[in-house]
Amino acid sequence: METVSFNGVSLAYEVHGRGEAVLFVHGALIADAFRPLLARTELAEGFRCIAYHRRGYGGSDHPPGELSLERHAEDTLHLLDHLDVERAHVVGHSYGGCVAAQLALDVPDRVHTLALLEPAIPVGESGVAYRESLRKGARRFREVGAEAIIDEFMTARDGPDYRARLDVAMPGAFEQAVADAATSFEAELPPSTPGPSAKRRPGRIHHPVLVVLGERSPKLWSRFADTHDALLRWFPSSEAFILPGATHGLHQQNPGDMARGLWHSGGVIR
Repeated sequence: METVSFNGVSLAYEVHGRGEAVLFVHGALIADAFRPLLARTELAEGFRCIAYHRRGYGGSDHPPGELSLERHAEDTLHLLDHLDVERAHVVGHSYGGCVAAQLALDVPDRVHTLALLEPAIPVGESGVAYRESLRKGARRFREVGAEAIIDEFMTARDGPDYRARLDVAMPGAFEQAVADAATSFEAELPPSTPGPSAKRRPGRIHHPVLVVLGERSPKLWSRFADTHDALLRWFPSSEAFILPGATHGLHQQNPGDMARGLWHSGGVIR
């Protein structure tokens, strides 16, 4: 990966292909979460695919202090400027979906379309429980350590068999998540409790939005379906896509259908 530095922070990034720019924003825990999707041949022609490690993850700098959605969106904007991208399709997963929405709120003219893959936006009664789970996660991180809390979170969002599937799709991803756990549980999740800006100002996002839900996610946690339904109500130009056979690790578990959904079902390129 290459690096770009601004305001004393370096971000690691990679670019593949030529054509319209598509920016991928990963969620918490796994910095290379989009790698199985980026390997799909559907993305090899016609698009300039940009993936990066958010600050505090992987090959990017790990500066001290709390992180906010606004800070992450600002980082993303600096990266687009560095790459001379005037306007990008933006694909965000989980916490990265909140960053993508924040970018669309802050600089709407720089975003062409949004694809939100189970963004971490708390909604309604299930959202209250979700926020509490994040606060509990921060406490558990301090009590039991990185490996145990990563296992708990991944089990809750992807099921008890997540590790075998993850190790096949992305060897070394669990170890990477453990190494970056402090970013997720101390710097990122507690201060921002994802998604408030998108929730308070949904009317300001008029971009075409693809709202993606894993077919099996609601059985693990009702919050996934609650957020999915709310986003379809909030955004005037939204469309639903249900990814077959997937839980929260959508693009790692079923990258083929995910790629086809983004590109051929009213998703990123319309």
